[in-house]
Amino acid sequence: MRVIRIREFGGPEVMRVEETPVPQPGPGEVLIAAEAISVGFAQTQMRRNIFPAPMWRPEFPIVLGGDVIGRVAGVGAGVTGFREGDRVGAFTLHGAYADYVVVDAATVLSVPEGLDAAQATALPSPGPIGTGTLGTAALRPGESVLVHAASGGIGHLSVQWAKAHGAGPVIATASSAEKLDFARALGADVVVDYSRETWVDEVREATGGAGVDIILDSIGGDVLRRGVGLLAPFGRLVFYGSAGGGLEIPRISPMELIEMKFITGFALSRWRAARPKEYLANHEELAAGLADGTIRHAVHATYPLEEVGRAHEEIESRAHIGRIVLLPGATG
Repeated sequence: MRVIRIREFGGPEVMRVEETPVPQPGPGEVLIAAEAISVGFAQTQMRRNIFPAPMWRPEFPIVLGGDVIGRVAGVGAGVTGFREGDRVGAFTLHGAYADYVVVDAATVLSVPEGLDAAQATALPSPGPIGTGTLGTAALRPGESVLVHAASGGIGHLSVQWAKAHGAGPVIATASSAEKLDFARALGADVVVDYSRETWVDEVREATGGAGVDIILDSIGGDVLRRGVGLLAPFGRLVFYGSAGGGLEIPRISPMELIEMKFITGFALSRWRAARPKEYLANHEELAAGLADGTIRHAVHATYPLEEVGRAHEEIESRAHIGRIVLLPGATG
């Protein structure tokens, strides 16, 4: 089988196609014959060795992770609930860029038959993150929601989920007119260009000066710091990414917090482990929404596996809207 390996950090050219035997699943593992594999900003950070999260400790050769959709090709000892031929998906931190992928059985989810494979890459991580952050914030109907990076792979799903669950107004930020139009088309009530210095004032104005009830922040840094100032009393900011670089929380005055503002983080693995029933119920609702078209997963471009370098270049250009996906069975 083909696998994309990295033997040194650097640009997209360090990812090279190699041939290797198909792996065998060990105890508690599932082997997936991949139909579609997601490419995200985090993987470009990993390739360059600037990914800030401590759970990623790479050893060469590296095979980057991602969301994998495909068919069960084998199960290891002790695995129940899945059999060969089942259509499934999973997120793995390592080993996704390949024709066959071994994953922990605990991370495997069922994928509806008939759902396009590229569309289905929303199910393992971006969808649950976009929806789970809103669940963590305990969204109530009528509350205002600010979604940063609203045209991205997670953000555009968050906008739709918030609208579907009664939020209002939903305020979306992005960095270009095209991306703002995209967010508006998905249901955002207000769109704001966060590259403008006035973005904070524009968000505050959209709430009538009251402040925002919920902020979903995948950027961090100064954006997070200024977001705290935008929170209404009892407002909640959920931090789940570091596209702006670094994981440190900027200095926040205690006087801001005693205004009844709340800051929390979100990690998909922690949510799945702590509240598995809630996680699975969320998955079923999201899968149904994707299958019937009430939730749209925007796929910007697809590439064959061997053109992974082009996929990374597209991500790093920041010109894409929605998801970039590798299709192992595709040809150039």
